[in-house]
Amino acid sequence: MPSAPDKIDSHGFRANVGIVLMQPDGRVFLGHRVGGNGWQFPQGGVLEGESLEQAMYRELHEEIGLQPQHVQVLGITKRWLRYRLPERYLRRKQVPLCVGQKQRWYLLMSHNGQPEFRFDMTPAPEFAGWRWSNFWEPVREVVYFKRRIYNRALHELGHLAVPGGLPAYPEWWPTLIQH
Repeated sequence: MPSAPDKIDSHGFRANVGIVLMQPDGRVFLGHRVGGNGWQFPQGGVLEGESLEQAMYRELHEEIGLQPQHVQVLGITKRWLRYRLPERYLRRKQVPLCVGQKQRWYLLMSHNGQPEFRFDMTPAPEFAGWRWSNFWEPVREVVYFKRRIYNRALHELGHLAVPGGLPAYPEWWPTLIQH
């Protein structure tokens, strides 16, 4: 595993890649974080000297044990999507200070209906479990301060997931998301 530091820009945003892994039926991978700390997509920092694609494949392997031959890249968000960390999550003694993340999101199609996910690829696994969920469910399941980014990434990538439109919204959508 590379030991180079994460890329943090002059505004304090850590460069990061996010991964939406989809099945042909439109369901997406949702990982249950270690320690019962909610659900999210695989994601992780871009290391110095690493391309976005290299970071995406490294994170795919580290977090869920998949290799490039297990997936097909369908697309990537056109620009960085940013979110700020709540004050209580800031590590004030870290130099440079990271105030949030700027992410590029990849949409991947799984080549296997039942991938053999592994969460033991690093000494500190990110996930303890997983499930397939409907396309929009992660927006409701992710920690509150990432919901806007998930909404934006899924809207942009959803046009690649369903040619000619977006996946249908669930009944709860209007109560959670305000466009």
